[in-house]
Amino acid sequence: MPLATSNPVTWSCIVICTLAWRVAAAAGAAPHFVATDVAVGPQYDSTHVYVSPANLDAFVAAFTATFGGRASKPVVSTVTPTASSTQFQYIMSPVGTISTFAYTTPIPYPFGLERTGYLVTDMDQAMAAARSAGASIIVEPFKDPIGMDAVIEWPGGVKMQLYWHFVPPSYEPLAFVPENRIYAAPDRIDNFVHAFIHFSRGRVTSDEWHANAAELGRPGQTYRRVRLESKFGKMQIMSTDGHLPHPFGRDISGYEVRDLGETLAKANANGVTVLVAPIDADDRRTAVVEFPGGFIAEIHSSLPKSPQHANHAGGNSTTRQ
Repeated sequence: MPLATSNPVTWSCIVICTLAWRVAAAAGAAPHFVATDVAVGPQYDSTHVYVSPANLDAFVAAFTATFGGRASKPVVSTVTPTASSTQFQYIMSPVGTISTFAYTTPIPYPFGLERTGYLVTDMDQAMAAARSAGASIIVEPFKDPIGMDAVIEWPGGVKMQLYWHFVPPSYEPLAFVPENRIYAAPDRIDNFVHAFIHFSRGRVTSDEWHANAAELGRPGQTYRRVRLESKFGKMQIMSTDGHLPHPFGRDISGYEVRDLGETLAKANANGVTVLVAPIDADDRRTAVVEFPGGFIAEIHSSLPKSPQHANHAGGNSTTRQ
């Protein structure tokens, strides 16, 4: 239907709105749209782990022995829009959920590059909200055996899967909500944070411009660290120059536990390798481990905040809606 423009008031509104959009775009800011809340809860949002079939049992056993929880029975399924076959196993633990894939065929692109799967309330609304926030839909929605899936990509190249179930699941809340750990270039971090906050309707809980880079293997230096929270869970975005010692940059999830030493002892006893020994950095004691099959994760426990650090962090924190 053609847009009527004979009314001077209507025409003025069109011109003003168009100019506002162009000014925002020229300034590098995404135009503001009203987002739909499509998140369900962090217990439904899983880290995607890809292992070889030979390592599936060892990975599942090590993860559950380290963090607790239970695993589903393995099933063989096609979870991509094109022909493929994978063994699939779901792990539910008090510190986060895992979707484990062990493909027996080549993995179709771009699967294997997405870091997480987020449950949404409605796939169509989620696609509209993601596009509105600035994400690209790199795999359009498709059916799997139990629902619908799609893969999106955010500014900076971060890829995620969104999924929806025909029958809504019901899981217990987590004891600790895990962090999605994202490494971003300095010239893209603000674009990513703005876009994801818009999509998730979350908030920035801290924006520390001089965080202790010892927690990334670079003692004596600093880096920018942004933390945010939403109904999808927690996220830590790390802005660096990319000069990172191994294994930093390979860790896609961070797990909070009550006692890091106790957790690492369980990990060691179950075939998990400690790649970075525990260090105290800012508000946490942190270590990095590698599970059988190659999955690399950060694990941390909280440290009491000193008054000096609390005041310093508070001076650099921002909240964005």
